[in-house]
Amino acid sequence: MNIRWLLAPLVACTLGGHATAAEPTVMIVTWTGCHAACQGVQEYLKERRIETRFLLRDANQRKDALPGFLAEAKAKRVDLIVTYGTSVTLGMAGRIDEIGKPGLAPGIPKVFMIVADPVGSGLVRSLDDPGRPDVTGTFNRVPEEVNIETLRAYRPGFMRLGLLYNAYERNSMVKRDELAALSKELGFELVARELPLGPDGRPVPADIAPQVLELKRAGVDFVYLGSSSFLRDNGDLLTGAAVAAGVPVLSPYESVVRDSEALVSVSARYREVGRLAGAQVEKILLGKAPAGSLPIARMTNFAVVINMRVARKLGLFPPLELLQVAETVN
Repeated sequence: MNIRWLLAPLVACTLGGHATAAEPTVMIVTWTGCHAACQGVQEYLKERRIETRFLLRDANQRKDALPGFLAEAKAKRVDLIVTYGTSVTLGMAGRIDEIGKPGLAPGIPKVFMIVADPVGSGLVRSLDDPGRPDVTGTFNRVPEEVNIETLRAYRPGFMRLGLLYNAYERNSMVKRDELAALSKELGFELVARELPLGPDGRPVPADIAPQVLELKRAGVDFVYLGSSSFLRDNGDLLTGAAVAAGVPVLSPYESVVRDSEALVSVSARYREVGRLAGAQVEKILLGKAPAGSLPIARMTNFAVVINMRVARKLGLFPPLELLQVAETVN
């Protein structure tokens, strides 16, 4: 397996800086707070000397907060909306087949980031042509084929992948379906378990560990932690339960390798995703490009990170091929 291309350098932006005569207002709407990607958007625009007024709004994982943010954006006549995550983006922009639906704001350009599957979720027609006038964004997802090949490089006997998914999050369901289809193509078995939903229709953290044990009993070789803000935010619980059961975790969320007990991640750096979204914002605000005329900007630089402390706990030391391209943390 050749994964050296994962470390291909990002192409540096060569345009000069700009300052605007009238300060535009950009609303950034997040799902669980303004973290690396959200900060990356702001950093990029500040470094480019694009004077911008930011309105930061966080849904705190509540879909019912989004209509209020959208109403505020229309009332304040913001110049552009940046959205983080699938749930937020669908709430603020709607699906492509909902264009013209009352309550949406097609007159405000929107730039999305950290959306697992913009096409599969019904947000845009394609990555090359969004198919709607008000939306463009970024695409940061590592091809799942690369994740599977990484697992096979790490553990040559890999045959069975475990997945917990959250029906409250559309992106989590999309990921389940994608991996199920890919399992047939690449010849591995997917063992997927839905997290039980509480009275409010959302999962509860206490159910994570029992479901991980169910995956262990099913004989999975790896657990995949991805495309769910709920599971990312409860990464300590999931990865701790997995390590206690002797099962390694792969995740596209680098933070659960660095800060929790996932074994390996293959991912785009979220701050760089935010900066890429900032470049899209720049084209719209300064270049006067209609949002829908811009293809979805793709990340091309991915990092492999391995937690050696977890590797020692599990007795799963990475092969030399991975060590040559990976960053190791303890």
